[in-house]
Amino acid sequence: MKFLQNIQFWCLYVFFRALALMPDWFAYSVFREMVFLTLYPVARYRLKVVRENLKNSFPEKSAEELKQIERKFYRHLAEVMVDTIMLSGMSRARARQRIEYDNVEQTDRAINNRNWIAALAHYGSWEYFCAFQMLVTKQVVGVYRPLHSPVFDRYYNKVRSRFGLLPVSMSDLMRYIIRNQKSERGFVLGLISDQTPPFSAIDHWYDFLNQKTAFFSGIEKSARKFHLPVIFVDLRRVSRAHYIAHMEVLYDGDEEVCDYQITQRYVERLEQMIRREPQYWMWSHKRWKHKPENKPGIE
Repeated sequence: MKFLQNIQFWCLYVFFRALALMPDWFAYSVFREMVFLTLYPVARYRLKVVRENLKNSFPEKSAEELKQIERKFYRHLAEVMVDTIMLSGMSRARARQRIEYDNVEQTDRAINNRNWIAALAHYGSWEYFCAFQMLVTKQVVGVYRPLHSPVFDRYYNKVRSRFGLLPVSMSDLMRYIIRNQKSERGFVLGLISDQTPPFSAIDHWYDFLNQKTAFFSGIEKSARKFHLPVIFVDLRRVSRAHYIAHMEVLYDGDEEVCDYQITQRYVERLEQMIRREPQYWMWSHKRWKHKPENKPGIE
């Protein structure tokens, strides 16, 4: 990292660490409301994208229902931003309280204590997955795609690794698996796969929220190549900055499956989770910028 970028990083990190000293009652009421008002009525952050995504995903809902989801989404987005700041200074005990996993041991037994993939999404406050390392002996790996800003990229990696999680870039994933698949400690790969893949990487379209949608295939390719079970992590928000996670086996690592079948299962479970409480998904992402008509010949 260049000298100037290094200075910028430390200024950002120290600033956020200072903000993380806020008591929860202030951070999640006063400060969150300030962020919400800045994002929504003032800056109108990606409002056109959010409205188009919601309208196309829920054609059965009325304008008033969509408006309610929109407003709830922006308030949740503000909370996610506060969560990310608070994580920079959060204690281990507080971090463990943010997400309760209700069936970790049962899931581990179901897959015979193998290495596995946690199929995640930009739903709820996904950054709290970094605290999962405190619940398991395996090395938890956060697979990420580097941000355009090296300053923020370094910040997120530092925050995510505070409790022992190991950040690994997507470009290094295969090398990591090959080096560690037979290690005594083992690993859990945390993969978020609900973003838009590069146009050149699209090889299949899925029916998702009433639209033809492309998905990253990293979960499926890694699972089939290395016989890794895939576990979908279902999140439910139960109160402010508090979630309960339930894990569901999508693929046991041995089953004979067809091409795209594992990803299809992920897509179906993701849609179920979103439809249950849609305000907690990342609607501001340009999820449907690629269209089937622009890439003919792909099913």
